[in-house]
Amino acid sequence: MNMLAQLDAIGAGSTSSRPATMGQRVFETLRQAIVQLQLRPGNLLSEAEVARQLGVSRQPVREAFIKLAEAGLVEIRPQRGTLVLLISRREVESARFMREAIEVAIARKAALESDGRQLEAVTQTLARQREANEAGDVSAFMRADDAFHRAIASMADCEDAWKLLEGLKVQMDRVRYLSMPLATPVGTLIAQHERIYQAIADNSPDEAEAAMRLHLSEILKSLPHIVETHGDMFTD
Repeated sequence: MNMLAQLDAIGAGSTSSRPATMGQRVFETLRQAIVQLQLRPGNLLSEAEVARQLGVSRQPVREAFIKLAEAGLVEIRPQRGTLVLLISRREVESARFMREAIEVAIARKAALESDGRQLEAVTQTLARQREANEAGDVSAFMRADDAFHRAIASMADCEDAWKLLEGLKVQMDRVRYLSMPLATPVGTLIAQHERIYQAIADNSPDEAEAAMRLHLSEILKSLPHIVETHGDMFTD
């Protein structure tokens, strides 16, 4: 899908109570392209070219570049273009540490407070993960994976914590897309999700906490090999 089609899809699929600004929509499109490595580390972006490709004026692109810079994804170089930054290994490890601290607490709270009605949303995300795995659709699995974790946060009444995590884990997400051929098999990730789900369904907070901690440690196992294999995409 080209970036213009992505922009249209984002606008059509928006669930916000207010329409997103054009700058926000361009930001989301470019952020997705960077996270999914369609725009790779080291790529130089032209404000004029992105505006032309997306069929928008340069102002919303300029706004999007500023937000991407704040998110640590690009560096704006006046008169030279905007550079997609290399992936910071230090930031990946730091984000994983913070994500574990927050999501382990969320899993524990969900296990203490869960009921059957709330569990249905989590069950649906697991079904989508299995379907994506069978179809070999990495992007669909990633979306279902995020939906799984978001649904657990919702169960625990921790939606604000999940919004914080979405900002924290952007560098982790780039590694996730880069690592799919090298990291933990998707079937293993789904099995770990099922264990988390079962612990929450059983109202077992200790087990939910342990299962979530184990799941979020997977990236540490694969990260050294990923950095070695794709050294040109990483810094520090």
